[in-house]
Amino acid sequence: MIYKFLLFDLDHTLLDFDTAEDVALTQLLKEEGVTDIQAYKDYYVPMNKSLWKDLELKKIRKQELVNTRFSKLFSYFGIEKDGVYLAVRYQFYLAQQGQVFSGAMELLESLIDRGYELYAATNGITTIQTGRLAQSGLAPYFNQVFISEQLQTQKPDALFYEKIGQQIAGFSKEKTLMIGDSLTADIQGGNNAGIATIWYNPHHLENHTQAKPTYEVDSYQALLELLDKL
Repeated sequence: MIYKFLLFDLDHTLLDFDTAEDVALTQLLKEEGVTDIQAYKDYYVPMNKSLWKDLELKKIRKQELVNTRFSKLFSYFGIEKDGVYLAVRYQFYLAQQGQVFSGAMELLESLIDRGYELYAATNGITTIQTGRLAQSGLAPYFNQVFISEQLQTQKPDALFYEKIGQQIAGFSKEKTLMIGDSLTADIQGGNNAGIATIWYNPHHLENHTQAKPTYEVDSYQALLELLDKL
């Protein structure tokens, strides 16, 4: 076994963020009396993804993202809303969503049985991610959960990984793997920190970034088979 410490991204890797987001958005928009919910979702989802990319590139701060995305959403439809209030309500609904991808729990169980130490390494808002992990049933599988808001730095910053390493007993970059779906956050983050990576790529996307994954898999089974060879 070359690697001992496995750092797992959560959203789109283990947790089904798209479903969680869809449910939480529906609940929020209904609460606000929106009738054409799909139209609002169609605008919000790409806008939100763009804001998170801007955060990765340090074009905006986390607080700006959180407090303005819903006021921007309603403003697009000609309605003025309190973005901070809506952010709180959305976080309330999203924190209750614990949808996981099929096989995620079995994957983590198998890895623990093989002797790996598992850690979650996620960009996100603390109350949301801790709530979703608790709802998902995955929390007990992780020795520790590292959330960017708590660390006050985020993937792909090397500092994110440095702070994680400071909190893991016996930590060694050479024995660590970052596993995730995002080239710009997970894989580039591993590159920046000098940590090996596994790009979880179930949709067989092409890599049009400068990030260089050490390994690539398209399923949980392929991930287990790869680790068994290493």
